[in-house]
Amino acid sequence: MRENDAVTSATRQPQNPDAAVRPRLIATDLDGTLLRDDKSVSPRTIAALAAAEEAGVEVFFVTGRPARWMNVVSDHVHGHGLAICGNGAAVVDLHGGPGAHRFVKVRELARENALDAVRLLREAAPGTVYAVEQTYGFYQEPDYPKLHMEIPDELAPAEDLLSPDAPGAGEPVLKILAYHPTLDPDGFLTVARLAIGDRANVTRSSPSALLEISGPGVSKASTLALCCAERGISHEEVVAFGDMPNDVEMLTWAGQSYAMGNAHPDVVAAASGRTVANNEDGVAVIIEQMLAERG
Repeated sequence: MRENDAVTSATRQPQNPDAAVRPRLIATDLDGTLLRDDKSVSPRTIAALAAAEEAGVEVFFVTGRPARWMNVVSDHVHGHGLAICGNGAAVVDLHGGPGAHRFVKVRELARENALDAVRLLREAAPGTVYAVEQTYGFYQEPDYPKLHMEIPDELAPAEDLLSPDAPGAGEPVLKILAYHPTLDPDGFLTVARLAIGDRANVTRSSPSALLEISGPGVSKASTLALCCAERGISHEEVVAFGDMPNDVEMLTWAGQSYAMGNAHPDVVAAASGRTVANNEDGVAVIIEQMLAERG
C-alpha cells in the first residue's frame, strides 16, 4: 500500500480513463453524487448498484456523513456491508441496519490536535463556531447554527467539549465542524488550511462556509486505500465518483474517477472523466456502461 502522503497527492489523472484495467471496486460519495437532491436513491441507481455487486464488483459508500446518517443507503448495502464515514475517520459495518451499525475501524482526531485547530482557526478567522463529531455523540457551541437535523448532546465552548473531563471524553473524536457566517466557503477553506497546517486535515463538502477537520492524513482516499489493500485491490482497479472538495484526494487516487455534472471546479480538475449530474443518475450511467463493456 502507498504511504498516506502519496495517497492524498494532487497528481492529475489523464483525461481519458484507462478502460484496459477491469474495475474491481466502485467508491462513491453520497450527497450530490449517488443521492438525488431530495436525498433519495433512484430505482435506476439501486438497480445499477445491485448489478455491479452481482458482477463481482464491490461497492463502497465513501461519505462525509456520520454513521448515524447512513440509513438512507443501508437498504442498498450488499456483500461486505461496509461504508467509509466521516471523510475517512471511520469504517462502519451497516449490516445491522439503522442504529445498529458497528465501527470496524476508527481513525480519530487527537484532542490535542483538535484544540490546536480550534485555537488557530479562531485567531485566523474570528467569528468561527464549532461542533464536535464523535463516534456516537454530537456536541456543539451555543452559537453553532442548526445545520443538522438533530439535537446536540451538549452545548458548550469547543475548548470545554474537547477537555479531558468533557461529556463523552472516552469516545474518539472523528472530526470537528467549523462554521463561519460570512466568509466565502473556498476562501474559508484556504484560510483554515494555512492556519492549521499539518496538525489536521481540513476539507469541505457543504455549499456554505462549513469546514470538516479530521486527523492528520485522514481522508476518504487514505481510508479507501487501507480498505483496498486489505482486499488486494490496487488503485488502478478502483472507479470513484464525487462532487465536492472532500472527494478530490479520492478521485485523484483512483484509477478511474468521475466528477458529477454538478461538481465543484476542483473536482472536475481532479477527476479523469465526467458524468451527468446526481439528479440525472450520473453514477448509474457510468456503472451501466462499465458493466456493458465487461460483456
